[in-house]
Amino acid sequence: MKMLITGGAGFIGSNLCEHFVRNNYDVVCLDNLSTGFMHNIEPLMEKPNFKFTKGDIRDLETCRESVKSCDVVLHEAALGSVPRSINDPITTNSTNICGFLNMLVAARDEKVKRFVYAASSSTYGDSKELPKIEHNIGRPLSPYAITKFVNELYANVFTSLYGIETIGLRYFNVFGRRQDPNGAYAAVIPLWVKALINHESPYINGDGSYSRDFTYIDNVIQANELAATVSHDEIVERASLYNMNLPQNAPVDLVFNVAYGGNTTLNDLFHCLRVNLSKYDPQIAAVEPIYRENRAGDIPHSQASIIKAQRILGYNPQFSALQGFAHACEWYYQKLK
Repeated sequence: MKMLITGGAGFIGSNLCEHFVRNNYDVVCLDNLSTGFMHNIEPLMEKPNFKFTKGDIRDLETCRESVKSCDVVLHEAALGSVPRSINDPITTNSTNICGFLNMLVAARDEKVKRFVYAASSSTYGDSKELPKIEHNIGRPLSPYAITKFVNELYANVFTSLYGIETIGLRYFNVFGRRQDPNGAYAAVIPLWVKALINHESPYINGDGSYSRDFTYIDNVIQANELAATVSHDEIVERASLYNMNLPQNAPVDLVFNVAYGGNTTLNDLFHCLRVNLSKYDPQIAAVEPIYRENRAGDIPHSQASIIKAQRILGYNPQFSALQGFAHACEWYYQKLK
């Protein structure tokens, strides 16, 4: 199988590239290096089954060239971060919607078998239901969330009109190795880990009671591999176990939560990271957080139901949040010290 991984030099994308190259897939990596880094994929550059193309998904011809002869697309390229989208909604929109549409068009025209894309738990918006179930969403609370919801709408239309199979994976707070701790829009875990290693107090937005379904990167890799490789017939057969009746001869258009199904408050997250990092540097145990105002666009709580992914994709996440925190802290301490 030959696959295109967009955003392949980024955090999630580079982990996917590494996994699929190691497992003998032919991998094409497309990235404009705006938030991805060459050092993430440098070990792969000499592999015969890996090709890197520097380019932007906002350019249709770049998308067309990159997807040639590919069987599957794993579309990870996007501008993440709710605050970034609030500060610059135009760039977020052009990348996450126009770029997404370019990739769909290119994949359709190349007759790609399946288009797997990174959706987002932000799509649930102001829905207060816990755990989050795929068919029940609320109103988006940020430009970023809107772009991710529009991606799902476009995928549905392209499946209906053009017959391309699409599978959206709604990621819940993914973390792990290679997640960038630097920059104005760094995610909470690498940002806090970096602060703790430097004996600095991280900021907690609000009183720390907000909670998230933190999802370790290896669970996300598993979900992507299943979404890319489970056959159409298997999906149709398993869907009946989830009380879904999919037409046998129709292309699939499905969305799945990708998470562990747990729930960790920001206060608990801070304590877990501090305990894990204190194993390497006892002085970290004395660092205390600084509390400040809640952040605009944040939802109070997020926890996924993963039953649909379990029954239809065979998803079986191997790493709890606690296990993931331990692995991530070890990786960051080795890299940042």
